[in-house]
Amino acid sequence: MSVSNDEEVLKRIARLVKQNQELEESIRKLEKLNEKLIRENERFRSLNEKLSPDLLKDIRETEKKEVSLKFNMATVLMADIRGFSKLVEGMNSSEVMDELDEILFEFEAIASRFKIEKIKTIGDTFMCAGGIPVKNITNPVDVVMAAMEMSNFLRIFEKYKRGNERIWELKIGIHTGPVTANVSGKKKISYDIKGDTVNTTSRIEAVSDYGTILISVMTYELVKEFFNCEYFGKLPVKYKGDLQMFRVNGLKPEFSQRGEGVFPNDAFRIKLGLIQFTDIQEIILDKLEKELPENLFYHNVKHTVDVVTEVELIGWGEGCSDEEILLLKTAGLFHDVGHTIGYDNHEFFGTQIAREMLPKYNYSPDQIERICSVIMSTKLPPKPKDLLESIICDSDLDYLGRSDFIPVSNTLYEELKAQDKMKSLNDWNKLQVKFISGHQYFTKTARSLREVNKQLQIERIQSLITD
Repeated sequence: MSVSNDEEVLKRIARLVKQNQELEESIRKLEKLNEKLIRENERFRSLNEKLSPDLLKDIRETEKKEVSLKFNMATVLMADIRGFSKLVEGMNSSEVMDELDEILFEFEAIASRFKIEKIKTIGDTFMCAGGIPVKNITNPVDVVMAAMEMSNFLRIFEKYKRGNERIWELKIGIHTGPVTANVSGKKKISYDIKGDTVNTTSRIEAVSDYGTILISVMTYELVKEFFNCEYFGKLPVKYKGDLQMFRVNGLKPEFSQRGEGVFPNDAFRIKLGLIQFTDIQEIILDKLEKELPENLFYHNVKHTVDVVTEVELIGWGEGCSDEEILLLKTAGLFHDVGHTIGYDNHEFFGTQIAREMLPKYNYSPDQIERICSVIMSTKLPPKPKDLLESIICDSDLDYLGRSDFIPVSNTLYEELKAQDKMKSLNDWNKLQVKFISGHQYFTKTARSLREVNKQLQIERIQSLITD
């Protein structure tokens, strides 16, 4: 018995010795790691000391501060999807949730197609907003169109699932106004919007009937040209009185395929494009303002605005359609933007920028080709092949028959001189006389507006020539 006890004690001692050795090894590793951490800490402390106190303060404040953006005109949509109270017999909760997930997934896809930002989904409520993060003037129309497509999708979805039987109901509230958006996330940015506009939208959705798209009077005033709407009632708003609300019944017949009020037609897209042009114009004029070389005294922002204005004026005078006016204004806007790339061949560079940008604004391939052809027709000497090219060529040289011809002409001389393309003002005046004498406006409208004045310009320039 004693021999057995001795052997057991020896085994325990052996295990303790081994464990002690393992602990000592672990301690040595921890000591090495601790020494490494101390060195790293000293290095970071040294770097930290080199940073200025003001910079450190800015870094700490930035880390604490929540990024917040203000949008003066956003359109908020809240959609309530109800289905739980009308479950069909034999349908379990997991099937219901699967269907709800399908519906919400499609709602998000619809919002994305209309460039509307999904804000959040809470249970069976879907919330999104147009006009953020990219500001745009068409967001009220975009959001109402998205609401109609959501409603139409749900109808088709249920018909596919269970024929004429329906278990899902949808009601939508929409309101337009200012919002504040808190931005979060790095890889995937999300927006949480707040303000009276959000609260009002929630209340509109709450009083809406199932099967109804209900909009505020603010939204109504911005979309009434496109949609058939009927008065729904008033919503009391604290400190602001009563808010009128309208029910959206669909697109107006003239803007829908076959006049059915569901799917938009070409007339809708063209009219919306004319409104959307304001957004494109803001971007291009800002680009010209920031990127044009300083020595472009003639081909500047003012010249582009003049051409856009003039193509519309002559276009209406020549009896152009709404679509032709849209194409003309777009070509006028882009015809000199190529100067941000290079002086020579700027027309071609302008078409490159147009081809890159316009598909994002729903211009068709045929429309883009037509716009680019009109832009290229402004290359001197002008040789237009059709009415639209004639209109832009007349608009581009409209200054020849204007009362401010001399000062405008001098800015073009200064520009050419800066490009080493003209030596003296006297040479320029001689060239101008020769050019104007051989020039003739192509459209009847331009000839009636400018041709007489143009003859006076020749006499005025001739009086300035010294030899």
